[in-house]
Amino acid sequence: MRQVFGWTTLGVILFMAQSAPAIAQDSSTMTASDAASKFGAREYVNDISLSPDGSHVAIVSAAPGRVGVVQIGDLINGGPLKVIVTSSGDPERLTSCQWSSNTRLTCRIYLISTGTGQALSVYRMVSIDSDGSNTKVLSARAGSYALGIDQSGGSVIDWAGKDGTGKALMTRVFVPEMTTGSMVRESRMGFAVEEVDTTTLRRRVVEEPRRDAVEYISDGHGNVRIMGMQPTASSGYDTGVIHYLYRKKDSRDWLPLGDLNYLAGKTIGFNPVAVDPDLDVVYGYDDKDGRSALYKIALDGSKKRDLVLANADVDIDGLIRVGRQQRVVGASFATDRRQVEFFDPALRTLRAALAKALPANSLVSFVDASADEKRLLMFVGSDIDPGRYYLFDKTARKLEEIVSVRPQLDGAKLATVKTIRFPAGDGTLIPGYLTLPPGSDGKNLPALVMPHGGPEARDEWGFDWLAQFFAARGFAVLQPNFRGSTGYGDAWFKDNGYRSWRTAIGDVNDGGRWLKSQGIAAPGKLAIFGWSYGGYAALQTSVLDPDLFKAIVAVAPVTDLETLREESRNFTNFRIQSQRIGTGPHVVEGSPARNAARIKAPVLLFHGDLDRNVGIGESRLMASKLKDVGGKVEFVEFPGLDHQLDDSVARTRMLEKSDAFLRAAMGF
Repeated sequence: MRQVFGWTTLGVILFMAQSAPAIAQDSSTMTASDAASKFGAREYVNDISLSPDGSHVAIVSAAPGRVGVVQIGDLINGGPLKVIVTSSGDPERLTSCQWSSNTRLTCRIYLISTGTGQALSVYRMVSIDSDGSNTKVLSARAGSYALGIDQSGGSVIDWAGKDGTGKALMTRVFVPEMTTGSMVRESRMGFAVEEVDTTTLRRRVVEEPRRDAVEYISDGHGNVRIMGMQPTASSGYDTGVIHYLYRKKDSRDWLPLGDLNYLAGKTIGFNPVAVDPDLDVVYGYDDKDGRSALYKIALDGSKKRDLVLANADVDIDGLIRVGRQQRVVGASFATDRRQVEFFDPALRTLRAALAKALPANSLVSFVDASADEKRLLMFVGSDIDPGRYYLFDKTARKLEEIVSVRPQLDGAKLATVKTIRFPAGDGTLIPGYLTLPPGSDGKNLPALVMPHGGPEARDEWGFDWLAQFFAARGFAVLQPNFRGSTGYGDAWFKDNGYRSWRTAIGDVNDGGRWLKSQGIAAPGKLAIFGWSYGGYAALQTSVLDPDLFKAIVAVAPVTDLETLREESRNFTNFRIQSQRIGTGPHVVEGSPARNAARIKAPVLLFHGDLDRNVGIGESRLMASKLKDVGGKVEFVEFPGLDHQLDDSVARTRMLEKSDAFLRAAMGF
């Protein structure tokens, strides 16, 4: 396999896609600063897409610091990548770019707006020629008298043409505009769909704005077939129930499909995801024996319902789609590892053939395809490979590597990840992943428990930059899928990781005790690290057992459940967030900031001051409460960064400081 692109230096952008060196560097031999720099660097590829004719790729890439770029690569002639767009990341950030034609792209930009008096996350769509010229804003512009703000900026739901005509179906929020006593320019209000020419910006409404509409699903051929309606309560907040409707082929009439209730973090009812126009069905998820399964429902008026895929142990949670029309070709689920079931016989055969040509234990996913699906863009990775993108040409039967996701780690010998089960206090076996330092015998090590965020999430087998960094620094890392995690069904999810915090945090603590009982954690050398909900869990573990962990690192943590509830009060999802958190004694008992006196271990906090997921006030409150009771705490604020700390310099600093803090706290 050859690589299409080679070295190129473009200003401050350094693209590295050379073949990995023959002799791998053991990551455990890296110095602290070198390891922090290599693992803290953001993924080089944030998004990648293939042109309709399969001749070019567009790559949204990370540059030094928080800068982002869009680069174009010629897959036919090779040569260096060409930078066509740059974003500073302060705070605007490029998130994705897709081809609307063979010569034009549509890109999504993340911004933070303060025009309403409070910081809001805002997205905007722009279009640009593949040579970097002719940039235009696709998102509809609101006038100066608009009575609100469209935070979403719209999104593409259909390319309205298989071969890349340059047209797209885009959602739009219509916001009325007025002056005192009169309406001007725009009186319509609500969620709509428009057909937009991404070059000329000509637009026409194909679905009129509806006040209660929240979702539209098309069939990939330019036809909107599913609509979700969510009435607003008298309080102005979302009700948490979406009423789905559908259309028969060649009809404009809406018919009832079913309701979806998503209060308290759970979804009850059929959740439609994609329409298959050839089968004339809609695919979606619904409950089967307490777990999520994939179903299809006929859209011919009969609403005939068929089970497509289910698993007795875990949720079916991934739909696999390829091509510009987003054709449904399979589904996936995660047991110990992500598993794929292809419905498409040709892709099933291709996947089996590719498995023989790729490294063992590789995770393979199809990312994009040319309009004729003769050229496929694929991702391949594993626990010891952060991942690479490949192009497969069906006609030539040739597989070529395009670009490495983390080129700074090419050639590094990374730590393998093992699936494990450990017993909770009540005997329940908790699944998780154990990462040991390369070359280690797995005994008598400094050890970390690393609970995931969410809590409506789970960890999966594969490369994890945080776990790999700490393994490179000599730590054993346990990532538990505690009860309250998603993916294992309703009984495992409980009432989510906040309302059922005692069970969730108890499982996390039992993971630490297991590391000690197995001789993996050396005496006195057990700590905990978490991000977001994981940061909450890291802090809350000491409320249950103050003597278990010797040090706590929490990044962007929730620290007070009532504060978390209040952060959403001025948003329409307040009622949903409030029910997710719940009321009662657990709000006080389950808030680490209200139980700071029980936390004995030294604490290191990190938080970005533009975090829209968990306000920085939560970390400021935690630091203050710990200081009030004489606790040991250090708090690092990152100006201009949000929840993800999407800045290589900040992430490097966070890793290096965490490593030094943990070593000092545990005495090694």
